[in-house]
Order: sequence, then structure tokens, then C-alpha cells
Amino acid sequence: MTTAPTPAPARRDAEATKAAILKAARHLLARHAHADITLKAVAERAGVSPPLVLKYFGNKDALFARVMSFDTDADDLLDAPLDGLGRHMVRHVLASQRDRGADPLLRIAFAPLHGDHGDILRANFRAQVTDRLAARLTGPDAGLRAELAVAALIGVGVMYGIARGPEVREAGPDEVADRYGPLVQAQLTP
Repeated sequence: MTTAPTPAPARRDAEATKAAILKAARHLLARHAHADITLKAVAERAGVSPPLVLKYFGNKDALFARVMSFDTDADDLLDAPLDGLGRHMVRHVLASQRDRGADPLLRIAFAPLHGDHGDILRANFRAQVTDRLAARLTGPDAGLRAELAVAALIGVGVMYGIARGPEVREAGPDEVADRYGPLVQAQLTP
């Protein structure tokens, strides 16, 4: 008599697990002071064990350094030729919220107003998003235009993700990008 082989334990998707941990840490940081957040709380919110958080990120400081970085998000957000960047950026913000439940920019709206971590988050946002965008622009007032373009993106992100505007959500990322992209593009190409 032969016995059926024992099924192998389910393998965890490392990238999905890392994303869940980062999402949990971002959620907690938006609502609590960094000092009050434990790795246990992050792990519980992400549905993983605390040792797994340590395995992927090393320690709390390394995890929150990653949470407060916009580098990877900016890579995707700015990954289009300048003449079509406005539409791309709008679509990316909305599709990120729809597909991942995360906005690549919106967490800046929840930056603590006071304290070192709010300062770090704002400095990273400026360097990694607005300054990087400004460096791509030609013509006068590139810094101002970059900030205005990003402000427009944050606005549409708030309407989609926080206010949950039913018309914006029903329209979908492509239709909104077709309508709202030119508004953003007007700041990018004067």
C-alpha cells in the first residue's frame, strides 16, 4: 500500500509579503508617532510574524527608512516621456490606488506636522519626487511648476482614495487620465 505524499507547505510570496509589511507600516505611521509603533503591531496589521518583518527589513529603523522613501514610487511615477508625462502620472496614481490600495504620493498628506520623522518624510518627498520632476522640466520656474503638477496629482488622489468620489472612481484611471492629464501636463510643458 502506498501513501500519498505529504503536500509541501504553502510558500509565501516574498514580494507580496514585503508589500504587505510596508503598507501596514505606512498605515500605522500615518496614525501614530514612530516611537509608539512596535514591530509586533506592524506584523499583526500585515498578517505576518514579527520575525518575518525582521527577516525582510532587519530592524525597525530600516523598515521605517524604507517607508519614508519615495524613490521606488518616483521611478514608476516619472517613467514616461515628458510630452505624455501628465497623463501617465494621473493614470499611475489612480491605478496604484485601484490595484494596490496605495497611492504613490498620498502618504505625504499624512506626514506628521512636527518631529523628525515628518521632516524626513517631507525632505524625501521634495528630493525624490518634486525636485526630481523639476530636473526634467525645461523653461522658467521648473520648481514651481513641478510642485503645482504634484499638487494636482495629490488632489486627484485625495478625491479617488480618501473622498472616494463616486464619479471619479466609476470613470476609471484611463478616462480620468484623459481628462485630468492635460491639467497636469500644462505645468510640465509650458
